[in-house]
Amino acid sequence: MAIVVNLDVMMAKRKMSLNELSEKVELTLANLSILKTGKAKAIRFSTLEAICSALDCQPGDILEYTAED
Repeated sequence: MAIVVNLDVMMAKRKMSLNELSEKVELTLANLSILKTGKAKAIRFSTLEAICSALDCQPGDILEYTAED
């Protein structure tokens, strides 16, 4: 996949657990886990906004584009 999700990196930088983030953004653990592992096919802007607000970061801190080989 050309889009890499760095959610786990930002969570580690902010010392926030998946449970804590789940409560703050009002998403299920299952949905956050799918996003964190890079298995998600899409993300709503409202979800991205909530995650960025909870982690005090920019969307580019979470999502990264890498060229495929």
